[in-house]
Amino acid sequence: MVIFLTIIHIVICLFLIIVVLLQSGKAADLAGAFGGMGSQTAFGPRGSATVLSKATTVAAALFVITSMTLTILGSRSVGGGSTVLETEGSQATEPAPAPVTPSPVTPGGAPAAGQPSVTVTNPATGESKTVPLDIPPASGQPAEGQPATKTPNN
Repeated sequence: MVIFLTIIHIVICLFLIIVVLLQSGKAADLAGAFGGMGSQTAFGPRGSATVLSKATTVAAALFVITSMTLTILGSRSVGGGSTVLETEGSQATEPAPAPVTPSPVTPGGAPAAGQPSVTVTNPATGESKTVPLDIPPASGQPAEGQPATKTPNN
C-alpha cells in the first residue's frame, strides 16, 4: 500500500511541476513589469480559469492528500519510537560491572613486596587469583627500590 501511494505521489509531483511550468504569468505584459494593473480590481485582472489552472488546483489537492496519507502510514509502521531521554535512561539503569580492586599480596609464591598487583575474581566460579602488574617506571624516574643514578652531561 505504501509503495503504491509513493508511486502515485511521485507521479502527482511530476505532473504538478509540468503544469506549473506550462502556465504563463498573469502580469506578463509591459504594464505588469511597472506595477500597472489592467483593471481596478484588488488583485489585478482576473480572467477565466484555464484548463491548466484547474489541473494545477486538482494536482495540488492530490499532492497534499497523498503527502498526509504517506505521513500517517509511515508513522504507524514505525511502531512507536522512543526519545533520546528514554534511551539514555534505560542504559543508565543497567548494573555496572564490579570494579577490579587491588589487594595486598599474600606470601608464598606471590609477587615481591611493594610490587603492585590485582586480584581477579571469576564471577562464574567465585575463584580469586592475584596477578602482579608489570608497570615500567616513568621515563626519567628510577624504579622503586633502585638508587637514582645521574648521567654525566656532555
